[in-house]
Amino acid sequence: MKEFQKFISKGNVVEIAVGLIMATYFGAIAKSLVNDVLMPPIGLLLGGVDFSTMKIVLQEATAEGTAEVAINYGVFINTILTFLIVAMAVFMIVKGYNRMKEKWEKKEEAKPAAPPAPSKEELLLTEIRDLLKK
Repeated sequence: MKEFQKFISKGNVVEIAVGLIMATYFGAIAKSLVNDVLMPPIGLLLGGVDFSTMKIVLQEATAEGTAEVAINYGVFINTILTFLIVAMAVFMIVKGYNRMKEKWEKKEEAKPAAPPAPSKEELLLTEIRDLLKK
């Protein structure tokens, strides 16, 4: 139990959990953007097509209760667009992070290095000089 407490109290676990939650909701926002904002105008430009209903029916639903069998390629198109939007957003985030990281590294490089410690000979000579002064 103590090992689990150490594991769960580490910062990385919390950061991963927050990242996962953010990614889940970001995906939902991107899906809504594609389905509710982008696809309607694209469908309108293509002659009033509703991508979410586009499908190839392989077998019609029957009166006996057999469900329709269809290839829903319109939903697939929506999913691809959602993926592209999420991929672009992640790319922009990583690109921004890399730029900031480069700036931080340049600042670290720009700081002057500490002067090197005096050698044994220099220390010895300094001690001799101080003794001669006395």
